[in-house]
Amino acid sequence: MTFSVTILGSSGSYAAPNNPCTGYLLRSPGATVLLDCGPGTVGPLQTEIDLLDLDAIVLTHCHPDHWMELPVLRNVFTYFAVRTELPVFGTAETKALNDAVTISGRAETFDWTTIDPLSTLEIGDQSWSFTLADHPVETLAPTVVVDGKTFVFTSDSGPGWDFTEAAQEIDLALADASHLSAFEGGSIPHMSAREAAVRARQAGVKRLVLTHLVPGSDPEAHRAEAEAAYGGPVEVALPGCTFTI
Repeated sequence: MTFSVTILGSSGSYAAPNNPCTGYLLRSPGATVLLDCGPGTVGPLQTEIDLLDLDAIVLTHCHPDHWMELPVLRNVFTYFAVRTELPVFGTAETKALNDAVTISGRAETFDWTTIDPLSTLEIGDQSWSFTLADHPVETLAPTVVVDGKTFVFTSDSGPGWDFTEAAQEIDLALADASHLSAFEGGSIPHMSAREAAVRARQAGVKRLVLTHLVPGSDPEAHRAEAEAAYGGPVEVALPGCTFTI
């Protein structure tokens, strides 16, 4: 097995008709990890793996489109595919919101560890580190290294974050590109396709994939704007796509 990233959902802020919110499955020879689990991601997750084979869940921030399927997974592991103490890593704000909707009085389904930008994780053969993204709440942009191959996810981020904060060499980057350059400079706390591509080019990112496009966006317009700024091919994250590193 190689190191790969499968798109379960990539829709920005709310689900599109045929695209759940954010959720990615990271698979390597030594670990299977769910990165974010926005609404609707449990369905496609089951087309990829047996849920009992999941080794851990990592949540980047507390906005509901990135974690609200966690209570659904708790139902699965409490009543159906029963398991306990599945490692979950997330910010303090995300934990507080999860605690508010968690039913008490049963064996703990999840073993929660609160993480911040200084945290490092070893999940099987996956080495995780984090930087602080440019977003209104504490948002962690993860860097994952497996056998010398590096994957970076910007999570939700405005242009105040840069790839060079995450790693010196990046083989695959999954970048927030919620809108087009016409909306730059406004109140949207996300990068445009152009801004993401400029930062990827400056950092020498080898392969750039755009994600978190808002429903109704034209993926080809995002791709074209990014390619002009990146100077090479750019891809768009679509449900079911797998990117091998």
